[in-house]
Amino acid sequence: MIAIIDYGAGNLHSVQKAVQFVGGSSFLAGTSEEILNADKVILPGVGAFQVGMTGLRKKGLVSAINGFVSTGRPFLGICLGMQLLFEESDEGGRQSGLGLLPGRVVTFGATDLKVPQIGWNQIAHQRNSLLLANVTSGSYVYFNHSYYCQPSDPDHILATTEYGDPFASIVASGNIYGFQFHPEKSQHVGLQLLQNFIEVSG
Repeated sequence: MIAIIDYGAGNLHSVQKAVQFVGGSSFLAGTSEEILNADKVILPGVGAFQVGMTGLRKKGLVSAINGFVSTGRPFLGICLGMQLLFEESDEGGRQSGLGLLPGRVVTFGATDLKVPQIGWNQIAHQRNSLLLANVTSGSYVYFNHSYYCQPSDPDHILATTEYGDPFASIVASGNIYGFQFHPEKSQHVGLQLLQNFIEVSG
């Protein structure tokens, strides 16, 4: 069973519907016990980094997330949820994240870009992974974000996307995974990626 964390900053029901569409069983989890008892966990999210971290802290879920990840079971962050995996963000001044992956979250630097990036863009594979099974490099997915992740370890980058400069659009380290885009809005490509996550063994 997949726990989708409810912390007041996610498009929970669309993620849940997408998971169920590809054959996954899921439920909305708002307590530490529910997270720790799940087989896999998804941390969705939209909005500001600080608001997301405040929501997790207020519900007392940070230690549960750390505890779950330490067991080796698969954990996926989506959009803001992926950004929260990192150590810190520049959004709204320096903000501390979950620190599950080394690196930081920064804003797009090029002045000629429309920010946020909203719409379809391509993902370019950087290394092989079961998470990318049956997904072609160059496939289009749907983005909506003003900040992006800069992993400290380039080996954590599974795919990049060009928007001014290349940025990490899919990350993975051990049992921790992240999508900067919205798989639930990315049609067949996004559904395939969610199915791949469901099939990852933990």
